[in-house]
Amino acid sequence: MRFLQAQYRLLRHYHGKTMTISHKHYLQSLGILPWQMKVSASPVIDNKTIPSALQDWNALQAAVAQCTACGLHQSRTQTVFGVGNRKANLIIIGEAPGFHEDKQGEPFVGRAGQLLTAMIKTINLERADIYIANILKCRPPNNRDPQPEEVKLCTPFLDQQIALIKPQVLLAVGRIAAHYLLQTKSSLESLRNKIHRYGENHIPLIITYHPAYLLRNPIDKKKAFMDLQFTRKILHNATSS
Repeated sequence: MRFLQAQYRLLRHYHGKTMTISHKHYLQSLGILPWQMKVSASPVIDNKTIPSALQDWNALQAAVAQCTACGLHQSRTQTVFGVGNRKANLIIIGEAPGFHEDKQGEPFVGRAGQLLTAMIKTINLERADIYIANILKCRPPNNRDPQPEEVKLCTPFLDQQIALIKPQVLLAVGRIAAHYLLQTKSSLESLRNKIHRYGENHIPLIITYHPAYLLRNPIDKKKAFMDLQFTRKILHNATSS
């Protein structure tokens, strides 16, 4: 029942009782199956499967820019696709765009972005050396936490970005990103100081605090610095082996 409700909410963006062929093609390009009276065991989007049409950066970015799969498209200024080196060894993953990101179309550009830039420099890298993306591509109203349905509908885009880049290491900043990538509800503190694995390729995944959290809780910056040095070590081992 929850599956049918989710698909109904997705499809009611299209007015009328029937969808045009262009609507069907658009949904299919995102890997979304049109609603049918028959209940299917398959999810709305298969997070493990990359549609062949989106195995290209241009097509993927265009699909993100045009996405209306969840209600966030109604309040966004623009989508925030991701930025950086598309051949990076390291991807940093946050939760969602904020006010400044929504205006500029780039992740981590406000005060939290300035802190993230400083954090990156502690591992002897620049922003241009890595790739930065978020769990969500649209800003939630008032910077609230992403809702489960929004995460479910949007994260296939992130999964595809990771698959295209094939990084050596992932660094998740904040509990929202950590919970999605690890499919867990464990506390962020319990996930730190460990090497986790993501996906079928078992990419090393490190967890640390979100820069916005560190701005509110500067006492934890020392812990974040330790996480970054741990990341640096894992990245060095991964790229030198």
